[in-house]
Amino acid sequence: MRKLILTLCATAMAAVCTAQPNEKKVAYLFTYFTGNAPDKEQICYALSDDGYNYTPLNGGNPVISSDTIAYTQCVRDPHILRCEDGKTFYMVVTDMKSSLGWASNRGMVLLKSTDLVNWQHSAINFPTKYPKQWGNVTRVWAPETIFDRNAGKYMVFYSLRTNDEDSFDRIYYSYVNDDFTDLEGEPQYLFDRGTATIDGDIVYNPSDGLYHLFFKSEGGRGIFQATSKTLTAEPGKPLGSQWTVHEAHVDQTEVQVEGVGVCQSIDGKSWIVMYDCYTSHYYQFCKSPDLKHFEVVQNTATEGKFTPRHGTIIPITQAEKDRLIAAFGNK
Repeated sequence: MRKLILTLCATAMAAVCTAQPNEKKVAYLFTYFTGNAPDKEQICYALSDDGYNYTPLNGGNPVISSDTIAYTQCVRDPHILRCEDGKTFYMVVTDMKSSLGWASNRGMVLLKSTDLVNWQHSAINFPTKYPKQWGNVTRVWAPETIFDRNAGKYMVFYSLRTNDEDSFDRIYYSYVNDDFTDLEGEPQYLFDRGTATIDGDIVYNPSDGLYHLFFKSEGGRGIFQATSKTLTAEPGKPLGSQWTVHEAHVDQTEVQVEGVGVCQSIDGKSWIVMYDCYTSHYYQFCKSPDLKHFEVVQNTATEGKFTPRHGTIIPITQAEKDRLIAAFGNK
């Protein structure tokens, strides 16, 4: 495991105070990568005041260099999370260079920050960490982090596949150590739909008291949803039995989609649901009042300086927005 402190701006910038848990949020930060080439498999930022219309930071160029954090020197699928303390941020990314093939992914990168500008990282290689069970892993796809309210710990979940003949992508999870530098224990099964199940995104909805798992099913076109009162199965019950699958499509299009990201709006009255229409060169943004009904807000062409692929968003404060603009600019 390699660790490195990434210094991306002046030291004085890192000393700026971070947000308090209940500080007002005024904008959204979008983290994403931009394509299937080494210069595009990088972490990029964009800002929005309404959650639907984004302006890329740093001229659309990367804000973190993949060759400084990843074993493959390329990363994809960034997921960002504001921690329960309100002032720490976790990001997890797929450690993968697509030019090596879609079965070349062996791990992930964990990143931690208190200012969204400077990031510490730990790269995790599954064949090295889990040589007996996952020595022949071919995919560790699209990791994400969520706080498990019952366990009182942060969970990272991701899709795993090996080169075994009967293997297909299933979602597994691991809890993370206290300093967010390593996974604890062996990967545990979380969910699959009976066929390849990838790009999982889980949010907790206080209104219904349920965890909502959004995922792409390779057994048919589209993004689907499953819900549960708990992230993990009840003691004594089969792993994965906690989820109830809903057959209705979440996506509101007939084109190929992947990389769903769900975020509660700043006012708390609705949810932003977005996904990558990767063969049609646009991102579709939807609005949902309850995570049951989804209405298209707009299709945003991925062109020019803004070409997002499979990303996620979080609300940010005015101070955080100002700090990002000072560090990276938004011209």
